[in-house]
Amino acid sequence: MPTDSELHTIELHGSQVAYRTAGEAGPVLLLVHGMAGSSDTWLRCIDDLARHHRVVAPDLVGHGASDKPRGDYSLGAQASTLRDLLAALGHDRATVVGQSLGGGIAMQFAYQYPERVERLVLVSAGGLGDDVAFVLRALTAPGVDLVLPVAFQSVVRTGVETVTGWFGHLGLRPSPATVEVWRSYTSLIDGATRRAFLHTLRSVVDVRGQRVSAADRLHLAAHIPTLIIWGDADPIIPVSHAHTAADLMPGSELVIMEDVGHYPHCERPRRFAELVSDFVSRTDPADLDPDQLRSLAAARST
Repeated sequence: MPTDSELHTIELHGSQVAYRTAGEAGPVLLLVHGMAGSSDTWLRCIDDLARHHRVVAPDLVGHGASDKPRGDYSLGAQASTLRDLLAALGHDRATVVGQSLGGGIAMQFAYQYPERVERLVLVSAGGLGDDVAFVLRALTAPGVDLVLPVAFQSVVRTGVETVTGWFGHLGLRPSPATVEVWRSYTSLIDGATRRAFLHTLRSVVDVRGQRVSAADRLHLAAHIPTLIIWGDADPIIPVSHAHTAADLMPGSELVIMEDVGHYPHCERPRRFAELVSDFVSRTDPADLDPDQLRSLAAARST
C-alpha cells in the first residue's frame, strides 16, 4: 500500500477513486474535503497529521482526479464509497475529519456505519442549519446549467499555480483561503466536474439554503468523541452553526479559531493539526455496537 502523500487511484465498483495516504503508524484519519474541492486541500497539514497517524485523504467521486459518472452524489452514496475505500485499503475504523460538505458526509458516515467511526472532527461543516452563502444558493436556480458553460468560456482558463504567479509578480502572496476558492473555481471549467458539482450541490442546497440537516440525529453521536472546529469569520457557513452543533452533541468539544474563515486547515494548518492530534491522543475511540445504536434511536423516538 502506498505510504506517501502523492495521488494514487483505486477502482471501486467500476469507478476510479483518487486518494492520498501518508504516515505509517497510529490511528487512521479519514480526511473528507468540501464542495468542488479535492484532497489537495489537505496538503498544508497532511505532513503534520502523518507524524502520529495513518492518513487517508480521498478525492470524493465527482471531484478532483476521481471519476465523474452520471450517478448518485448524495451524502449517503459518498459515505458508502468512503466505507469501501477504507475497507479496500485494509482499515476497519477511522477518525473521520470532514470540512464543509465533507462534514455533512462525515456525519452521514457515522450514522450509516457507527461501528466504523472512532471519532468525529467537524470543520466548518455543512448540515447543521439552513444558512449558507448566497452564491451557493444562486447556483441551484433553474437554468444555471445553461449559463455556467458560457460563463466559464469567457473567464481566464488558468490554474492555481498561474494565479499564484500573478500575485508574486505584484509582490503579493495570496491567502490560503483565496487559493482554495480559486482552486474550486477553476476546477469547474471542466464540463464533467461542473456537472458533478451541480448534482452534488443540489443534493444538499436549494435557493432557500441548506436542505439537508443532521440536527435530528446528532444525539446518536453522543457516544462518539466529537471535535468541532470553526473560523469566527467564516463567510460560507456562519459560526453560529458551530454553537448549535455543540449544544446538540453533549460532550462534544468546540474550538473557534479567531480571524479564520471557511478553511481552518489551510489558514492555520499547524494549529489545526495540533488540535486534531491532541484530540485523538487524549480521547478513547468509540465502540458503538448495533444494540447501543438501536437503544439511542428508540430513546429519542419515545
